[in-house]
Amino acid sequence: MLSIKVLVVDDSAFMRKVISEIINEEPDLTVAATARNGEDALSKLMTLPVDVVTLDVEMPVLDGLATLEAIMEKHALPVVMLSSLTKRSSDVTMKALALGAIDFVPKPSGSISLDLKNAAQEITEKIRAAHQAQVRKAPRRPASVPTEPIVVNPPKTAFKARSLRTSTELGASRIVVSIGSSTGGPRAVEEVFLRLPADLRAAVLVTQHMPKGFTKSFAERLNNLSPLSVKEAQEGDSLRNGLAFIAPGDYHMVVGPDRRIHLNQNPPVQYLRPAADVTMLSLPAIFGSKIIGVVLTGMGRDGAAGMAAIKASGGHTIAQDKATSTIYSMPRVVFEEGHADYVLPIDRVAEGIIKLVNTCL
Repeated sequence: MLSIKVLVVDDSAFMRKVISEIINEEPDLTVAATARNGEDALSKLMTLPVDVVTLDVEMPVLDGLATLEAIMEKHALPVVMLSSLTKRSSDVTMKALALGAIDFVPKPSGSISLDLKNAAQEITEKIRAAHQAQVRKAPRRPASVPTEPIVVNPPKTAFKARSLRTSTELGASRIVVSIGSSTGGPRAVEEVFLRLPADLRAAVLVTQHMPKGFTKSFAERLNNLSPLSVKEAQEGDSLRNGLAFIAPGDYHMVVGPDRRIHLNQNPPVQYLRPAADVTMLSLPAIFGSKIIGVVLTGMGRDGAAGMAAIKASGGHTIAQDKATSTIYSMPRVVFEEGHADYVLPIDRVAEGIIKLVNTCL
């Protein structure tokens, strides 16, 4: 069995040692080399055969973002970021995912060696997933929404902070869009949101598999880039047209009969919390056929049961296509089980959502 060769990049010698030990304990993984900063990493990538890079966010000499951009430009290798649980690091991690990093692992706090050992499974699983992923360069920002018809089964705007619109500016929603995503999802969701109009006649719910401490940064980034107003969901939030909610890490997000968002810490579903299935399954009893379900890139089968329920209620469903998915697992299951009305490339998903919202009006 050929081992997946990993370059471990971290400015801490202790972290390089512990991460290397975790990787080398797995029979299918091998540390090809370690690097103490971005310049060191880029130098080693010129001569070493490497399959996956683990990359620290905060480093001297050449930081994680600059190193990632160079890796994507010169080598197009899958990268897994390691990020500390700080506001700055989580913001930088969101930028890294938008630039093409496949996924990230939160760095532990407290007893670092013990916490890292506890996180060993997550680190090794994400390295394996990254090795299977399709690496894509960052997309250009769309000038406008495309106007070509939707085809079934088809073969940087400057960062500017803005405030959420108030609930009085947004009408109550009769239509809801529910999006589920995992590995590669932050970047895919961003591509969709850049093309959705501020006056979308629906509320949008996003369940992205992401740990606590990072979903707020994800929501803030989307709010600053997207025409939509975007926020991390809070208990009791009212669904409003043109307003998108991101499920907070470690909480399931559902909609109750009062058409408000409710958060819970019920047991994980398929080891996930939040889970897209939980959100989607709460919607048919409230919205009937006025639901658009969307499953984007990701590992596993989360969203398949939810999309089946949406379709059974008369709603509409979209799955991302294989060619543009970082990991074609979640959307593949939806398609193969017959729950996808449309299979679209990521740059056509927003168009599909807009047209399906209009059919629900």
